[in-house]
Amino acid sequence: MKKALIKDYLIITFGCVVYAIAFDWFYVPNNLTCGGLTGIAQIIHHFIPALTVGTTLIAMNVPLYLLAYKHYGMDFLIKSLYAMALSSILVDVLASLYTFHPMDELLACLYGGVLLGAGCGLINRREANTGGTELLSWILKRRLPQLSLGNVMLGLDLTVIIAYAAVFRKIDNALYGGIALFVTSKVIDLFVYGGNSGKLAHIISAKESEITNALLAEGVGVTKLRAIGAYTNTDRPILLCAVRRREIITVKRIVKELDPDAFFIISDTSEVLGEGFGEYSPNGI
Repeated sequence: MKKALIKDYLIITFGCVVYAIAFDWFYVPNNLTCGGLTGIAQIIHHFIPALTVGTTLIAMNVPLYLLAYKHYGMDFLIKSLYAMALSSILVDVLASLYTFHPMDELLACLYGGVLLGAGCGLINRREANTGGTELLSWILKRRLPQLSLGNVMLGLDLTVIIAYAAVFRKIDNALYGGIALFVTSKVIDLFVYGGNSGKLAHIISAKESEITNALLAEGVGVTKLRAIGAYTNTDRPILLCAVRRREIITVKRIVKELDPDAFFIISDTSEVLGEGFGEYSPNGI
């Protein structure tokens, strides 16, 4: 348990480093809009100057962390506070050590989106986040289980960016920020869900027994589904196999060798949970 906790914090720390590099290298010098609570705070400050950006950010984050504690518990709260504090400190430290220069905006939003997504993805993978709309996305994800974490974040941040562009009339900045957000959301989903993705094979064959034995001998799990052929009205089992992407080659080879005429359906799966694959997380990301 202690080793697992140490591993969690080491990965969160590395994710914070990646996050800080992405923010200081690609976002700050190119004035890319990240959206999030920072963008909301800037809009509020524009209309109510007495409310500073920093004060507004804290005021918005406090209820979110209270909700996070209620839904996810103390362990999640501590990890997230650590990630938020460390990423903020690293952003300031890196900025004080080196000043990055502007680059082509398209390159900045593409590479910045990938790097920021990787940092956030590593942090989210260990069931933590850096606060703001990232934390709000976790809370909303409980209400919207059909959406991925990255898509929830994309919707929230994109809404803020559109509002930011309307208030400050920075359309180009918002468009580039939208591209960066899209890339970031996809990379986050890749890190959070990609490790459990796989292939799902449905096999219909007259030689289902031989194929089953050959697949089991290769360590591939097989489930037999009862089915009836509509044309022949005879029983014909369907073999169901959930495998990792690299293992689908083995499945194809076995089916082709034993029954070239087999009816074979292969589909992508975003997540496979259970024995030999990922484990279900009660946090539901």
